[in-house]
Amino acid sequence: MSVGPMRRPKLDIALDSGPCPIPITMAFQPIVDAGSREVFAYEALVRGVGGEGAGQVLAAVDPTSRHRFDQQCRLRALELAAQLGLQDGRAALSINFVPDAVTDPAAWTAGAKTSAERLGLSPDRIIFEFTEDDPVEDLDHLGRIIRAYREVGFRTAIDDFGAGYSGLTLLARFQPDIVKLDMELVRGIEGDRVRRAIVSSIRRMCDDLGIVLVAEGIETVDEYAALRDLGVSLLQGYLFARPQVEALPAPVWPGVR
Repeated sequence: MSVGPMRRPKLDIALDSGPCPIPITMAFQPIVDAGSREVFAYEALVRGVGGEGAGQVLAAVDPTSRHRFDQQCRLRALELAAQLGLQDGRAALSINFVPDAVTDPAAWTAGAKTSAERLGLSPDRIIFEFTEDDPVEDLDHLGRIIRAYREVGFRTAIDDFGAGYSGLTLLARFQPDIVKLDMELVRGIEGDRVRRAIVSSIRRMCDDLGIVLVAEGIETVDEYAALRDLGVSLLQGYLFARPQVEALPAPVWPGVR
């Protein structure tokens, strides 16, 4: 996607008072639909304004500022996506959140919905991801977050599915719109009978539940071909595009279907 001069829309969600924990920006990486060869969504990934990676940025956030930092990340992702013209296409925007950092789901989602629509993004084009491995002290609270998002039309996703021990429990309890396979299930899948069997079973389970399946971390053509043979169409990884700071990179397509 080519990007012209950035527009500067104004978001109307007020952050909590106090200084921002750390100056941030966002990199974006496409999630592609191998069937239609279109971009399904762009995932927003936090970066420091001085070039710091996500790990370095997150390490600077202490528990007292986690809630405000989580807000800051989500708002920055919306703002940058609009500046880059995401609303002019059909791709969704996927934003990560930490469940235990969300104190009042209903209050935030109402403002987020208003701002997304003002920026030309309908709520169903916004996906909120939480990882299976995120420490969630209160599953009822997570349920309230998911319900609040759904009530205004946002979609939800479990990221890194298969990385921890609670994935199936979360799936049984909440049925998100999207499940993203952990990259460890993808790595070397073309030569691993066990990984192929697990991914095939997860795909069938997601089909039965009406959940969209995404495989992430694809780095080789062989991994891509194996996932396509297993019926997985939505894919993310360096094979298609690396994350780019403040840009919506166009995917590069492998030479196989």
